[in-house]
Amino acid sequence: MLDHNNRILERYNRITANLIEKKMTVATMESCTGGMIGMLLSDREGASQVVKGGFFTYSNEAKISCGVAADVIDTYGVYSLETAREMARVCRDSFGADIGIGVTGSIGTIDPNNADSVPGEVYIAVDINGDVRDQRIELAPASRLDSRLAIADKIADLLSI
Repeated sequence: MLDHNNRILERYNRITANLIEKKMTVATMESCTGGMIGMLLSDREGASQVVKGGFFTYSNEAKISCGVAADVIDTYGVYSLETAREMARVCRDSFGADIGIGVTGSIGTIDPNNADSVPGEVYIAVDINGDVRDQRIELAPASRLDSRLAIADKIADLLSI
């Protein structure tokens, strides 16, 4: 477990170093990861050159108040690729970043506030200057920390630039 966690930390260290080298900026809008992606991206000296900021939007209302279109959530559900894409676009635009990362899903239990909640189902999107990469993830039962790290690993896959 510790080796796996260290591998993810090292991976994000390389991603941030690569962003610094390429002078590319990044922003996040996170729900179920609770800000972990932003933390991983900023956990390196010099990260302030490229990490523009992030939103921690656990509720639907928070997503909407940050700029996610309510009709996207109403039409596709808060737990969908469409909402993850919208989250990535909105944070990229809001912060004027090259890259936006959106994460939404239900890690452990059913969300009583959203009918589309499926435990272990997560949606991620990475918007690189309008080129969107996305993925639906099915998580195996695990602790919330392990689930968040597994999501971070999948996002790192999409961040290869």
